[in-house]
Amino acid sequence: MENNCFNMTKLCPDADNTLGTVCIFGTGDFGRSLGLRLLQAGYSVVFGSRNPQNSSLLPKGAQVLSHVEAAQTSRVIFIAVHRENYEFLSAFSQELAGKVLVDISNNLMKNQYPESNAEYLAKLLPQANVVKAFNTVSAWALQSGSLDASRQVFVCGDNSESKQMVMDIARSLGLTALDQGSLLAAKELENYPLQLFPLWRLPIYIATGLTAAVFIYCVLTDIVYTFVTEGKDNSYRIVISIANRVCPIVSLIMLSLCYLPGVIAAILQLYNGTKYKRFPDWLDKWMLCRKQLGLVALAFAFLHVLYSLVIPIRYYVRQRQNIYIISQFNLVARLEEWIMEEKALQLTGGLAEGALPCLLTLAPSRIFETLSEALGHRFGRSQQSGLLRNELWDWTQKAGEPLHELAAAIEGLTCWAFVHMPSLVQEELARDQFVEVLGPGQLQSQGCLLHPQSLREGHGLDV
Repeated sequence: MENNCFNMTKLCPDADNTLGTVCIFGTGDFGRSLGLRLLQAGYSVVFGSRNPQNSSLLPKGAQVLSHVEAAQTSRVIFIAVHRENYEFLSAFSQELAGKVLVDISNNLMKNQYPESNAEYLAKLLPQANVVKAFNTVSAWALQSGSLDASRQVFVCGDNSESKQMVMDIARSLGLTALDQGSLLAAKELENYPLQLFPLWRLPIYIATGLTAAVFIYCVLTDIVYTFVTEGKDNSYRIVISIANRVCPIVSLIMLSLCYLPGVIAAILQLYNGTKYKRFPDWLDKWMLCRKQLGLVALAFAFLHVLYSLVIPIRYYVRQRQNIYIISQFNLVARLEEWIMEEKALQLTGGLAEGALPCLLTLAPSRIFETLSEALGHRFGRSQQSGLLRNELWDWTQKAGEPLHELAAAIEGLTCWAFVHMPSLVQEELARDQFVEVLGPGQLQSQGCLLHPQSLREGHGLDV
């Protein structure tokens, strides 16, 4: 036979095939990886193959024999073939009588067959002792020394001595053997590799439910309620602002769920007076997924950081746009020689959609209450008062305008420009502005007081 093998490094210097002989039926990836690991641990390895002369890429130091010859060399035989190929084992059932057959097979889907592969093998070879083990350990885990993979080996079988032999082999390979009971548990063990992130299922469900609940609550309170009560459409906040509120809330709740089961477990231990009493099943499952709960909380916290970085960028872009619009507006105002009233009307009409219908009525009648509402809709009260004060300081009398109309216009504009001032102060400011608009010479020419006591006296100055 051609010597087509590869070298290996022993687990310990003294390991020189002193632990006995182990037989492996099957020369695939898993069979070769298991044989290499057994040789490193100090076992003698014999492979059983249908074509011993054509077997290649086997570990150096392993023997390759026919199935019948290989079965006679060891009491423990690893069946590293698929369930569909078990039928060939019945041909030499006499040689396998009393042997410990370790079934390591898995299926392509859950509950693919009525019975587990191990139970099927036990029915096929009733005189052998079948043990289910090593099906949750991959070939890569065996090659890498289980440094970056699972170290647990689940073992089940109906014969205690056979199970103990398999568990001793697993421990000698540096793995952790866990007894799962009789062969009836084999079906559950075969479903383990088919479960995608089994410990992540509960944290993902909790995080999804919390995210949906908090998101709906925020939308109802910030978007729907505001629209119903105030008529404002804040739906643009859903993408960034609402999402940025949901992430930290869910992150903190998930983090609390990560630490809460430890507190509950401590309370139960104090109540029971011992730490050796088993926890309830719900608490045991909760504690097993604490790491996943913490990682989900960290993921939501990371999303919160990203959203928090996006919000200032959004405000900065909006500010740059506003600065550009205002600069262009001021340029047009200088070219058109707009007065303050025209600037206020043009700016408000260009930026506030709701104020445009109101502004259509301003040109002929000077309804400053409507202008105030329009400016408040766009700029708020603080900016509105400043614009109206500028308009008041620049006020002039139009040609042929009666004095009582001028006095009424100044009085109304003063009330809106100084809305927070007391009424006496507003009246004094309106009187001073009225005098400022007319001037002392025009007041004397009208045959009236040089300085009227109030705007009501100004109403009677019309000749």
